Amino acid sequence: MHGTKDRPRLCIFRSINHIYAQLINDDDAKVILSVSDKDLGAKAGKKAKLEIAKEVGKAVAEQSIKNKIDTVVFDRAGFVFHGRVKAVADGARESGLKF
Repeated sequence: MHGTKDRPRLCIFRSINHIYAQLINDDDAKVILSVSDKDLGAKAGKKAKLEIAKEVGKAVAEQSIKNKIDTVVFDRAGFVFHGRVKAVADGARESGLKF
């Protein structure tokens, strides 16, 4: 899996308590933007982990569209595509990100 400037890699990492999403340009070895549930702060509140993960997906899509990026390569980083990883993908797709 390889991200470029025009189509960066959307990399997901989930820990027991948190979830992170990054857009990475592998050609330049740079992180374009990063969003986590910690960044949401008050938006996350006392929601369930799945709802928070979906909000992270929406936030990363909104920021990437502001940076004129609408297509990405989805990298689940070895995590099974269900639960919170799927919620991030669904949230990003709902907000207009294509992958």
